[in-house]
Amino acid sequence: MDLRVLRYFLVVAGCRSFTKAANSLHVSQPALSKQIISLEEELSCKLFKRQSHSVSLTEDGMLLKRRAEEILEMSDRTLAEFSSRSDEVSGEIYIGAGETNGIRSIASAACELRREYPKVSVNLHSGNAEDIMERLDKGLLDFGLIIQPADISKYDSITLPDKDIWGIIMLKDSPLASKRAIRREDLFGQPLIISKQIARRISSKGGLAKWLGPNLSKYDIVARYNLLFNASVMASKGMGYLIGLDGIVDTSPGSALCFRPLMPKLESEMGIIWKKDRAFSAPANLFLTKIREYCGK
Repeated sequence: MDLRVLRYFLVVAGCRSFTKAANSLHVSQPALSKQIISLEEELSCKLFKRQSHSVSLTEDGMLLKRRAEEILEMSDRTLAEFSSRSDEVSGEIYIGAGETNGIRSIASAACELRREYPKVSVNLHSGNAEDIMERLDKGLLDFGLIIQPADISKYDSITLPDKDIWGIIMLKDSPLASKRAIRREDLFGQPLIISKQIARRISSKGGLAKWLGPNLSKYDIVARYNLLFNASVMASKGMGYLIGLDGIVDTSPGSALCFRPLMPKLESEMGIIWKKDRAFSAPANLFLTKIREYCGK
């Protein structure tokens, strides 16, 4: 499979038009169409639904789009790692992170590393634990920052000294805002905005899943989220009580939102994880050294 043709395919998928894609790529439309037809023949499937003036991806096309993006990202990354080899350390560190205060540790280590090695940069990907682990397994990330509890048995890891505090994010004039802390029974029957991950693993023996209890039917779940910021916008419109981490969204005096911790208090540890026996680039090795120093490991 030709990488150049995969790039052509992604441009057509993005432009939704062979004419626009051909102009963008500076190739003739017949030549571009021939390349895509050859790709479809190679894969024995149709990648596009063709209309008179536009195209859209088939299900096979959507699958190839995801795979092509991963393949080309890995190809570009590999070329960059080898082209940057010199006496001076340079290159990118690929880090995936959930929305957690642990990103402050990542930022501190990265800034310190940049001061020593100005040609090192960070490629940061935001996502939940499942997304980050998938990208680690595919070699698209060097490190992942995740919130515990999570099954990280197949990875090497370092636990950060920082901890996240769980609580409720809500409008300041909400009835529960008058409380200093929120108990589980306070939320029974209330409109609740909850993490998709927690909803899926509600039988978990630890963390927020344990705090909520095994029976979600006691709660009126009005929305689920995978990243906190968009969910906080829903909370700011009065959609419901948002279960989330302190310090991620604005709950300052000037904000319409406030934060109240859970009772009993619930904290989550944060960990840096990476694939076992992974061969790191020079910048990634230096970053790991910085993180170990920060954590006293």
